[in-house]
Amino acid sequence: MNDLNPAGWRPAMSADQGESAAVTTFTGNRALQLEEPLLFEIGSADRCGVDFDEAPDLPDALGAFRRKASLDLPGLSEPEAVRHYTRLSRQNYAIDLGLFPLGSCTMKHNPRLDEKVARMAGFADVHPLQPQQTVQGALKVINELAHWLIALTGMHGVAMTPKAGAHGELCGLLCIRAALEARGDAREVILVPESAHGTNPATAAFAGYRVENIPATEDGRVDVAALTARLGPDVAGVMITNPNTCGLFERELKTIADAVHAAGGYVYCDGANFNAIVGRVRPGDLGVDAMHINLHKTFSTPHGGGGPGSGPVVLSEALAPYGPLPFTARQADGSVRLVEEEDAPGIHPEGFGRMCAFHGQMGMFTRALAYILSHGADGLRQVSGDAVLNANYVLRGLEDVLEAPFGAAGPCMHEALFSDDGFAEGFSTLDLAKGLIDEGFHPMTVYFPLVFHGAMLVEPTETESKAGLDQFIGTMRSLAERAREGDPLLKSAPHLAPRRRLDETLAARKPKLVWKA
Repeated sequence: MNDLNPAGWRPAMSADQGESAAVTTFTGNRALQLEEPLLFEIGSADRCGVDFDEAPDLPDALGAFRRKASLDLPGLSEPEAVRHYTRLSRQNYAIDLGLFPLGSCTMKHNPRLDEKVARMAGFADVHPLQPQQTVQGALKVINELAHWLIALTGMHGVAMTPKAGAHGELCGLLCIRAALEARGDAREVILVPESAHGTNPATAAFAGYRVENIPATEDGRVDVAALTARLGPDVAGVMITNPNTCGLFERELKTIADAVHAAGGYVYCDGANFNAIVGRVRPGDLGVDAMHINLHKTFSTPHGGGGPGSGPVVLSEALAPYGPLPFTARQADGSVRLVEEEDAPGIHPEGFGRMCAFHGQMGMFTRALAYILSHGADGLRQVSGDAVLNANYVLRGLEDVLEAPFGAAGPCMHEALFSDDGFAEGFSTLDLAKGLIDEGFHPMTVYFPLVFHGAMLVEPTETESKAGLDQFIGTMRSLAERAREGDPLLKSAPHLAPRRRLDETLAARKPKLVWKA
C-alpha cells in the first residue's frame, strides 16, 4: 500500500508507477479495467443468440395494436450478454468492496447468515395466495418480528405491510387522519422541522395535508419555542426525524410530544435512523404515536440502488386501532392466522384499510429477524453504540481540516456532518467527492441536508473497523488539504475511474435517455 505523502497531498508514487499512467493499449483496456461498449454497439437487430422455430401464421387478437415495425433490439449470443453485464458489474462499487460512507443511507455489511436464512426454500418459495396452514412458518416469522419491533420501540402495535420508509410515513399519516376523523376533527396542517428527512413534507402533502416548516436552532435541532407557538386546533401533527438529518439527537422530543398531545395532535417520528438508538432508546417512552422502521437499514439487509426495502410502522395505543390490514394474530393453539377484511368488523373495525395486496416484504422480514436473533438484545445495544462511536471518531478526526457546523453541539449520533467552508476559491464539496472516487471510495452524501451550503454527510456505520476508518480519515484529510490549497488536479477529478467527470448541469438538464446509432 502507498503511504500518505508527508507533504500532505497524495500517496507517494514510484517512478515505474508514474510511467504506467502514460501507457496506451490497442483495446483501450487497462489490465482488468475493461472498456465496455453499449449493448446496441455489440449486437444487432438481425442477429439472435438462440434458434426459434418459424412461427405459424395464425390470427391474433391484437388488431390495431399489432406492432408495425421490428423492435430493433440488439441480438447477442449468451457469452456476449454474460460478459457485457459482468464487465459492467466490475465498474461498480459495492459495500462488499469497501467503506460506503453514504450519509442517511446506512450502507453497512450484510451478514451472510441473514442471506442464507432468506434463501431457505420455506421462505424464498412461498406464494402469498397459499393456504395459511401451508405457510405457518412464514406467518410465525412475521408475527415474531412484529413482537420484537414492538418491544424495541415501546409501542403498542405495528403495521408490517409498508414496503419502504416513505410508504411507512404514508401509513402513519393515514392512521393519524383516521384517528382525527373518528373524533370528527378535520385538521389540515402537518408541521415539519427543517432537520427532518426530505420525504416527510412530500408524504404529508401526498396525504392531503398542508405542510408548514419549523426552523432549527443554531445547534441543528428543532426550535421548540417556534413549534409550540404554532400549535393550534388546525394542526394534525408533527413529523420529526430522530436522530435528525444533521446527525443529532432531538433531546426535547418528549417536551415536543407533550405539547402536541395537549394541543390535540399526534407525533410522527421518522425512524429511518433507528440504527443509532436501537437497544438504548424506546420512542414510545418519548411520546411518539407512529414511527416507521427501515428494516433494510437498521437490521442490515441489501440496501441501495432501488431496494427492496421494508418500512413497518409501530403505533401507539392511541393509533393502533386505525392501522391497516392485513396483520398476523396468534391463536390459542399456537398457530398464526392473517386478519383480513372479512374479520375486520369484529376484530379491527376502525382500521383505515389496506396499503398492499399481500403481507409485506417476506425476504426483508426473514433477514431482519435473523439479524435480531443472532445479535440478541445486548448485541443490538452494541450495534447502536458502535455506530455512534464510529461517527464521532470520524467527526473528531476531520474537524480540524473540514468545517463541522455542529461539531461544538456535542457528540453526534451515527452521522458526521461537514461543509466546504474554507476551501479555495472555486472549489466545492463536489470536487472533494470526485477526489474520493480516485482514492477508491464511494463519495459521501453531498449537498444534504439543506440547512447550509456544501454539506457532506458521512455515515461510517458500525461495521467498519478502526483500520478502515483511519484509512478513510487519512484520505479525507488529504483531499481537504488539496481543496484548501486549490490543487487543479482535484478540480478535474476523477482521473482514474472508468469515466471522467460529467457536466453535472448538462447531465441533469439534458440527459440522453435514448440510444441513437
